[in-house]
Amino acid sequence: MKPNYSFLLKLLIAQCLALACASQGYDFFYLVQQWPGSYCDTTQGCCYPTTGKPASDFGIHGLWPNYDDGSYPSNCDSNNPFDLSQVSDLTSQMQVSWPSLACPSSDDTSFWTHEWDKHGTCSESVLDEHAYFQAALDLKAQANILQALENAGIQADGGLYSLTA
Repeated sequence: MKPNYSFLLKLLIAQCLALACASQGYDFFYLVQQWPGSYCDTTQGCCYPTTGKPASDFGIHGLWPNYDDGSYPSNCDSNNPFDLSQVSDLTSQMQVSWPSLACPSSDDTSFWTHEWDKHGTCSESVLDEHAYFQAALDLKAQANILQALENAGIQADGGLYSLTA
């Protein structure tokens, strides 16, 4: 039986990239990234976006407001649904850095809608829709996980590595 590294990797990345945030409704953000190969290797399988196969790089899964006790707010403002026109200047960058791997294939909009509705609306005290997606993209650029792993001698080649590596 093949171990499910996808969950462990998401958990590790989420913990390592917890970002302090002073806000009235939550204590900090998690920038959660996922490795497409691991996601696609789960029993759920995956589908590439209609825009094509994602790059061999970590992709954003979400930017999640959280509380210090481990819980998190969700679906905070149903009166402010996702509006693609608010992020029209970001969509080409989001297609590269924030691709959906869920089936059926999509243009990523349904994934971004889910992330905004569930998590983004809970960040409205400090981030509007555009700022929410821009912040996630900026943080991904600053926290280059792939480069950090390569610097540690871990290559994105499908091989297995020890936990100490």
